[in-house]
Amino acid sequence: MNTPVFIIDDSVKDPDTELWFAEPSGFTALPFGSLLPEPGSPAADELRAMVAPFIESAPNEMARQQFIAHFASGQQLLGALREVGTVHCSIGLHRDDVDEAGTNGGRPLLSLFTLSWRDTAVAPRGVTAARAVAVNEGHTHIEYLELPCGPATFSESVRTPSADSGLPQLSLLQVHAHLPHPDCKRLVVLTLSTTAVARREQYRAVLQQIAETVSFDDPLVPGTSEAR
Repeated sequence: MNTPVFIIDDSVKDPDTELWFAEPSGFTALPFGSLLPEPGSPAADELRAMVAPFIESAPNEMARQQFIAHFASGQQLLGALREVGTVHCSIGLHRDDVDEAGTNGGRPLLSLFTLSWRDTAVAPRGVTAARAVAVNEGHTHIEYLELPCGPATFSESVRTPSADSGLPQLSLLQVHAHLPHPDCKRLVVLTLSTTAVARREQYRAVLQQIAETVSFDDPLVPGTSEAR
């Protein structure tokens, strides 16, 4: 059996960190702080300097404006996620190696992983975990598990954009994990979203794998009881 290899991100040393976790290979984190800097800040100047070469390399003005529009749209999406408590976001890219019919040729599969905080009424952690899925209509495959970090509930839902949203009319699978914090006042929600609805079982396993690494105590400190 091979020993798992972990790459330690600099964020593990952040004094304001309240949660630690590990992502499987294939996920690339989006730097919230760098992509959403305060206007007029040094970080905003750094972002402009970083994006400038891409804008200057555009073959024509139309391509340049399209790049700027797409970049701004991405910032708006990240801003909306941050407003609802999202503190981490990663894009997953994996090869589809589950090919029963031998027809897909290992096509790439895209997913989006987010980690968000939610305030809750004060209650025992098991109660909070159960309530988290009870109030969400349309959630299926509900499961309660005891993880190294404590109680958790898992669920999933399938959504389709409204016809007037301007988005592709593709079904979106969202797999959720709800993990109450030890202070019993809030919980963290892990969500893995993908249009590869047929691979729900595999994405369900990926999210559970991530959830099992969650720790509310610094796992690098000797004597920590929870595992990363």
